[in-house]
Amino acid sequence: MSEFPADIYTEPSNIDVDTLKNLGPLRAMAGIWQGQRGLDVKPKAEGPKKQAYVERMELQPIDPVSNGPQLLYGLRYLTHIVKPEQVKTYHEQVGYWLWESATGTVIHTLTIPRGQTVMAAGKASADATEFELLATRESDSFGICSIPFLDYAFRTVEFRIKVSINPDGSWSYDEDTVLLIRGQAEPFHHRDRNTLVRIAAPTPNPLGRP
Repeated sequence: MSEFPADIYTEPSNIDVDTLKNLGPLRAMAGIWQGQRGLDVKPKAEGPKKQAYVERMELQPIDPVSNGPQLLYGLRYLTHIVKPEQVKTYHEQVGYWLWESATGTVIHTLTIPRGQTVMAAGKASADATEFELLATRESDSFGICSIPFLDYAFRTVEFRIKVSINPDGSWSYDEDTVLLIRGQAEPFHHRDRNTLVRIAAPTPNPLGRP
């Protein structure tokens, strides 16, 4: 028996257009954020290298989205990262954080200009202060897609991100990207983590504005 309804066309009625009220565990992440003490553990020919970074992340609410009967609320985001006291971009990333309250599912999509996209998902309660999302190479739904060179040299087989909403209003993430690097026998765990402090409130989604 399918987990999905027989009617795949009819959209929900009486949708609350105020996304900020319907983001579940993502509500605490809405806004503009800055993190001063990020840490990246990346692969180099000579071995793992630690790199500090400074991050600015903007997460703004979008209007509700429906796939027939399925209803999603979400945040559009842009992450921009530099090395301390530098201007040149070290990392940039765009995507969405999505919440489906009917199934208690959090979805995270990311695209980076190196030629890679990822969609990860996990379960959480609406009031959760911690949740973990996973994408794997072999998944048809929540998976990983890379350009040919990355598959050849740095094949990503798993992506995992753990989010913690902190009591002081900040939030933290801990990412583990598992790579199969050409010429190395063991998988490499590319780690990124940071704590973000809100520097500006979110802008209400277009339909939610007075």
